[in-house]
Amino acid sequence: MGTRNFLWDFGKKCFTFGLIGLTISDRYASIAHVQGLSMYPTFNPNARTFMGSLTGNIVKRKLKQVLPSCVLKLIAMIILFYADDYVLLEKFCLEKYKFSHGDVIAFRSPNNHREKQIKRIIALPGDWITAPHSYDALRIPEGHCWVEGDNSASSLDSRSFGPVPLGLACGRATHIVWPPQRIGEIERRIPHDRISFG
Repeated sequence: MGTRNFLWDFGKKCFTFGLIGLTISDRYASIAHVQGLSMYPTFNPNARTFMGSLTGNIVKRKLKQVLPSCVLKLIAMIILFYADDYVLLEKFCLEKYKFSHGDVIAFRSPNNHREKQIKRIIALPGDWITAPHSYDALRIPEGHCWVEGDNSASSLDSRSFGPVPLGLACGRATHIVWPPQRIGEIERRIPHDRISFG
């Protein structure tokens, strides 16, 4: 009898905490994993050094002599996991799409809704922005924003797929929460060469 009561109480507590956790991550805040170099140097600044040191010619040749290729791939995956940043996404901004120029947001990709991206807002609805490598100006339509990665050489962003609907936004990245040596607030800024005009 005691075991059954214990299991019932444990199950209720797990269910309750699960619902509370789901509500918090859906309505208030969640943690997001930032992969790749599109937001370098804001996110994942160590990825280049880790990959550079791992793929350097001398190191690569010596490791290939000692370790099989599957072990090298596993080491590279582990290094990349620990080199990636994790950010806090606050979701209060989603209620009325309260975003500002320079905010870093997470959103569903307009090309593949299963994929999330993290980029910086350069222009908001009603702003005019010049397309890179062009003299044409584009007006951002209502309900859309223009997003770009900080590392333009390695970023798939509005320069490729145009303005992003604000309805695809998942939250605003406010703080880096992992790795421990990088914990801190995310700076809101706009690259000086990408200022929009209204």
